[in-house]
Amino acid sequence: MVDGRIGQQDHPGNALPEARAAGARVPLPPLSVLELATVEEGRGAGESLTAVVSMARRAAELGFRRVWVAEHHRYRSVGSVAPPVLAAHLAATTAGIRVGSGGVLLPHHAPLTVAEQFTTLAALHPGRIDLGVARGPGTSDPDTIRALRRGADPATEAEYRADLVELLDHLAEVTGGRVLPGAADVPTPWLLASSVAGAELAAELGLPIAFAHHIRPGNAVEALARYRDRFRPSRWRDSPYVLVSVETICAASDAEAVALGRPAKLAMAGALQGRGGEAMLLPPALAEAETLLAELEERLGQMSATQAHGSPETVYRRLAAVAAQTGADELMLSTPVYHPQTRVRSLELVAATAAG
Repeated sequence: MVDGRIGQQDHPGNALPEARAAGARVPLPPLSVLELATVEEGRGAGESLTAVVSMARRAAELGFRRVWVAEHHRYRSVGSVAPPVLAAHLAATTAGIRVGSGGVLLPHHAPLTVAEQFTTLAALHPGRIDLGVARGPGTSDPDTIRALRRGADPATEAEYRADLVELLDHLAEVTGGRVLPGAADVPTPWLLASSVAGAELAAELGLPIAFAHHIRPGNAVEALARYRDRFRPSRWRDSPYVLVSVETICAASDAEAVALGRPAKLAMAGALQGRGGEAMLLPPALAEAETLLAELEERLGQMSATQAHGSPETVYRRLAAVAAQTGADELMLSTPVYHPQTRVRSLELVAATAAG
């Protein structure tokens, strides 16, 4: 642990293969947590949201750097629908750990409203608030998108860029408007991306980037190379900063991690078949009894192989490999398992192996 946080401040990612070949165990970069407030089959929203609070408190105790909450809409298995509300509660019920959005889906919101919400949070919790924004729809339902956008068509690339620039101007108060009277602190803006285009936009605006390796691992290396090559210093960052999100399920053994990951694999299968909104996380015993078509099973297996599922040593190796391949300054762990206590246990095991 360095500076009270898991991992080390400056991770020598591209030195990792040589160090490993020499038998050395290179520390992982700092670790953080991404939460979707998973609603498991048989549990309600209140239980799921309360579990996120318990998880965040434990993550703070373990030395994780930050906890972010996503924005999704009308998924049966996701309770994180309002990042400003959930982030505010987490910030008020934890200490030390940074809290933020991973991320606010900007096309669904007025930029000024987002600036006001998160600047208020930053005033209440100075130095602890991150504002991650993204373009993604956050839903698989076109009617929901229209409702969120009050009947407007989905945002174009140009509209998204304009909204993002407007949001940054509000945060910097360069438009002459006062977002929050007397505010001495502003949230740290981040751009979430899963494509080369998103990485180029983050570079152009001089923002730290959070790359969704857990969604599109095949894009990560090219996109992040482009980000670093085209980065322009800004009031927000003097140099590039890369956070990479990785689906991480850590258990006592590789076999146990596979079993724990089965419910999420079935949910992903539903998404690939156009049923993502209705998919629920089943208990592992029930999920194990479910079968998938061989082609779908193979595809999901290939996706899992790019993430970090397994025993503590396996997870360490896979997280280290992702860090080396991407040069990540920080890793953010997403742990889609059935029971909240199992998620917390996964974080505990990762923390122990990262510190050891």
